[in-house]
Amino acid sequence: FFCLIYVFWLLIIPSFVLMLSKVQTFKEDFFMVAKILDGKQIAKDYRQGLKDQVEALQAEGYTPKLSVILVGNDGASQSYVNSKKKAAEKIGMISEIVHLDESTSEADVLNELKRLNEDDSVSGILVQVPLPDQVSEQKVLESINPAKDVDGFHPENIGKLYIDQQTFVPCTPLGIMELLNHADIDLEGKDAVVIGRSHIVGQPVSKLLLQKNASVTILHSRTKDMKRYLKNADIIVSAVGRPGLVTKEDVKEGAVVIDVGNTPDENGKLKGDIEYDEVKEVAGAITPVPGGVGPMTITMVLNNTLIAEKMRRGIE
Repeated sequence: FFCLIYVFWLLIIPSFVLMLSKVQTFKEDFFMVAKILDGKQIAKDYRQGLKDQVEALQAEGYTPKLSVILVGNDGASQSYVNSKKKAAEKIGMISEIVHLDESTSEADVLNELKRLNEDDSVSGILVQVPLPDQVSEQKVLESINPAKDVDGFHPENIGKLYIDQQTFVPCTPLGIMELLNHADIDLEGKDAVVIGRSHIVGQPVSKLLLQKNASVTILHSRTKDMKRYLKNADIIVSAVGRPGLVTKEDVKEGAVVIDVGNTPDENGKLKGDIEYDEVKEVAGAITPVPGGVGPMTITMVLNNTLIAEKMRRGIE
């Protein structure tokens, strides 16, 4: 009897395990499950590297400082600004929030910017948008010292990006590229579709994809037959804030899908532009919302602030 059990253990059990393994392999091949591009974890790892660089700078007597101007009491803006401050301080940077009243005049905002531009202790400046109606966003952006423009929105920095000169790159597009780089996604020769043509995400990320030799198509509200472009895309970046815009039927098997959407639903839960649960069944890689692009955006603010401090001090 015991001999029979021993033979069963030696012959039958390994065969059964092998069969289960083959079934699992078949399931993984037949039912594709996308690689999740975990922005939280990637950002955590990246920030550790930034922290090491900040400590190296401090050993030379310099500490990067990020100054953020917040005008008014918009709840989402306050939360986002506080997140930037905490993230900066966690890696050893100095961070300050210059909080101005909702009724602050444009002249007073510009004067505050002038003060920060001239303050040698300040490495990077950004102004949280939206701004109240009495303050021109364009005037404000043009008034930031380009060498401290860590958001990358000054016309000089945007211009340098488009002629392939070294400059500050807008943080969300830069974060997207770092996600793709971290996942070892080869962009050369790939067909990329970007949904949205804003100066904040759509256009700059298109330029960055072009720099990596992808062939880029920008879709927008006037595009006819959007699904035709999506179905042929190797890379999809959606940044329009329309929940459920891209479905499983729109995505070809194995495509890389980057979701920049972050629209709150009736319960305050953030929703992306991509139908995540169904698209991940066909995509090769996908970002979740929340926890995908968002953490990388803040990380790139810190990255640009560190670069700004190094440039000011002539440090490679």
